[in-house]
Order: sequence, then C-alpha cells, then structure tokens
Amino acid sequence: MAAIDLNSDLGESYGAWTMGDDDAMLTVVSGANIACGFHAGDPAGLYRTVKNAVQKGVVIGAHVSYPDRVGFGRRDLDATSEELTADVIYQIGALKGIAAAAGTSVRYVKPHGALYNRIATDPKQGQAVIDAIKAIDPSLVLMGLANAPILDLARKSGLTVIAEAFADRAYTPQGNLVSRREAGAVLHDAQKIADRMVGLARNGTLEAIDGSMIRVEAQSICVHGDSPGAVAIAQEISNRFKAEGIAIRSFIAET
Repeated sequence: MAAIDLNSDLGESYGAWTMGDDDAMLTVVSGANIACGFHAGDPAGLYRTVKNAVQKGVVIGAHVSYPDRVGFGRRDLDATSEELTADVIYQIGALKGIAAAAGTSVRYVKPHGALYNRIATDPKQGQAVIDAIKAIDPSLVLMGLANAPILDLARKSGLTVIAEAFADRAYTPQGNLVSRREAGAVLHDAQKIADRMVGLARNGTLEAIDGSMIRVEAQSICVHGDSPGAVAIAQEISNRFKAEGIAIRSFIAET
C-alpha cells in the first residue's frame, strides 16, 4: 500500500474542559472525525476546529454517538431504530451546518465509542445508522471497523464504506478491539505503535494481544485524540510512514 488515511477524533472539548490537542493533531492527520455534540463538543469549539481543519486541508467526518455526555459515548444504549436514525440525522445535520459556515462539507460518517462497537455486529442498530446516512446524504462514506459485518451491510444498502484500524488499541485473535475494561487494551508506546502501523499498511496484518498475527484490511488508521500522548503517536506514525515511502492521504480522493 503506497498511501493510507490517518484520522483522529477531534472537537471533543466542552466549555472549560479540554480534551486532546486538536490544533497539533490537525497538522498530522488527513481526516478529522468531528464530534457532533452528543458525546462531546460545544458549538463554538466545533466551529473553531472545523475552520482549523479547512485551513490545514483536512477532510471532515461526522463523529456521531449515542446521546451520552456523561459517559463520553462509551456506554451502550438500547435505542429503538427510529430513535437512533433520528439521532444520527440530527448530528450529521448539525455538523453539516457548521461545515458549510466554515467553507467546507462533511464527507464521511464515523460512529463513536459504544455506538461504533455495537453496530459493528448488530444489524438492527447498524441498519438504523445506515438509514440515517441515506436519508440525509447518501453520498457520505461510512467508516467502520475492518472485517466487521457492518461494512457488508452498508455496501448492500448502497453506501460507500471505508474499513478502519486503530493504531492505539489492542486486538483480539478474532480481529475485534480488546475491551477498554481489560489490561493492555490501549497502547502507549509510540515507536511500537508505528512499527505495527507500518506492518498494517504494507502487509495488512497486525499482532493480536495473544501474539498471533491477524489479517486486518484497512484503508484508514485512527489515533484517538483523547489518548495520552496522542499527538506524539500520530507524529511517530507520520515520520515512520515518510521513511518507508507510505503517503498519508485521505480516502476521499479515491472514492
């Protein structure tokens, strides 16, 4: 693989509460998953981050979530299909307005946290998210977990999809993300993470938490903006990719 997308979850600060370093991360990544207010983010902060992304030439995606500010969107919610579809439409619509005011547009949708994990294998909630995207803008690309059933479901429903891998998360031998409740779920060593991502970009493989090698076909890599040392991790990946002749480029130009 000569090029791959590098994305990060941004716009997650709220009022006096700061989450991550959006300004620094936007100098490294090619895609910004912007919070839409349901798990994090306030209007002024979102507008500021989107305008900064425009200046840096970074592609914008809607980072939609369950309505769960207190839990940062990481608590599962048994929403009805009607509720979930409306929630996702609402969030995408809000970010579309901010993006238009900033002189850009939303190009893809990446669910956040518990919603992302739930729809990876839950066809009912997955279809509700797909229906929301198709209702508001069927040209939007859905970003989902590599190798997960949601990608096939979205394709069959007529959406373009992008498979994603996580730089700073451990994987099970089955190709799923190790739960954040388990030891070793979040990775912190920037050099080791960069080594893993070079292997992913070159060979489509990752080492699982038990030491086995698993196949992970992905066109985008995520570095969580709220992880400790997130910017340093993203910069190390970028530096290693440059040294290896791997370009960081948004998938949007190829869809």
